[in-house]
Amino acid sequence: MFKFTHSAPTFTAPEIVCIGGGTGLSVILRKLKVLSPNITAVVTVADDGGGSGVLRSDLKMLPPGDIRQCILALSQTEPLMEELLMYRFNEGSLSGQSFGNLFLAAMTGISGGNFIDAVRKVSQVLKVTGKVLPVTDCDVCLCAALENGMTVCGESDIGHSTHKYKSKITDVFLKSVDENREIAPLPEVIEAIGKADIIVLGPGSLYTSILPNLMVPKITDAIHRAKAKVIYINNIMTQPGETDGYTASDHVNAILKHTCPDFIDYCIVNCGSVPKDLLFKYIEDGAGIVKSDADKIRAKGIEVIESDLVEINSMGLIRHNSAALAETIAKLTAKKG
Repeated sequence: MFKFTHSAPTFTAPEIVCIGGGTGLSVILRKLKVLSPNITAVVTVADDGGGSGVLRSDLKMLPPGDIRQCILALSQTEPLMEELLMYRFNEGSLSGQSFGNLFLAAMTGISGGNFIDAVRKVSQVLKVTGKVLPVTDCDVCLCAALENGMTVCGESDIGHSTHKYKSKITDVFLKSVDENREIAPLPEVIEAIGKADIIVLGPGSLYTSILPNLMVPKITDAIHRAKAKVIYINNIMTQPGETDGYTASDHVNAILKHTCPDFIDYCIVNCGSVPKDLLFKYIEDGAGIVKSDADKIRAKGIEVIESDLVEINSMGLIRHNSAALAETIAKLTAKKG
């Protein structure tokens, strides 16, 4: 957007709120920080697996892994420092644990057990552009209701529920681990949503990265009331055990079911192809391409942007082309203005 003065037009950087978790969110943040310094990353704290799960259990702290990835994505640190914070131990009792997670755990200890304060301090040390905020400071457990009537609790178990329990996910919800404390959003998250020009959902796992944030009380209402346009970045591939056989509209329907009918304004959908040899590897693992049934999405009053978003990273994994996503989001931001 542009703000005109009597002399010359000046660019006012947009306020962008990105909501999600995991690798997907951190990848888009690296490109969006070029578009605007006014970025707030709102990150899920439902993770209970891997190194984050171990620290969460042992130290009774919020899981640091997704937060760490987003801090690094928005940081202005030297490459060697980033490599250090991403370093993962391969042996001994620390096997599977990353140094960045331990850094956040140590800072939490220095901060008297205040994880939110620790995130702020680490962000200052690493010269973060914008803010990284956990969606809540409550200790939460993610639960999923399945079609067969079962309820599965724990993010790491939910990600395999379709295969493990032979039943699809119908709903997800949060429970407070502390029965005496109600789940509440971080006030700064509500404030950021209210100021936002654009709110971006994803990319990331539908039921275990995006929806856990929206299930925190008051978050959905705050987004719905905000002046910002809401952009949902659809996944490129289905996630085995979580979104088997889902089309693009199935992803959208799940979000609308958990929020409200007019929650999403724009949906970015991949229309690019995946190399056959790589696609076969994904199929062997139970994944497939998310089919673009854009007409079904448009029928809900959502504007669809179809683009070739496929990028193959250095490890041979399919990822979103973050540069293409950032360019599309920049255009939609300008369009809003």
